[in-house]
Amino acid sequence: MTKGSPFDDVQLELIARNPARNIHRRYGILASVDLFGAVIVETHWGRIGAAGQHKVRSFAHGAEADRYVRSILARRNSARTRLGTEYRVLSE
Repeated sequence: MTKGSPFDDVQLELIARNPARNIHRRYGILASVDLFGAVIVETHWGRIGAAGQHKVRSFAHGAEADRYVRSILARRNSARTRLGTEYRVLSE
């Protein structure tokens, strides 16, 4: 990358399960640098076993992508109070 800070690839799979409350959620984050030096962040989420939703965002600088990924993880970290169960890391 010519601008911004270097960016380390990120691949996370998070799950939140609470059968008593019928909560079976997944959230995935994949971030990597493309051939042009932009950082691509792909997220997918939804109920485990369902197709779910998918979003792709592109960032010119690694710092912007890092801030975006951290904001996603902060939101997932608040799931305990919002959902009554927390996300746990399935794979890194």
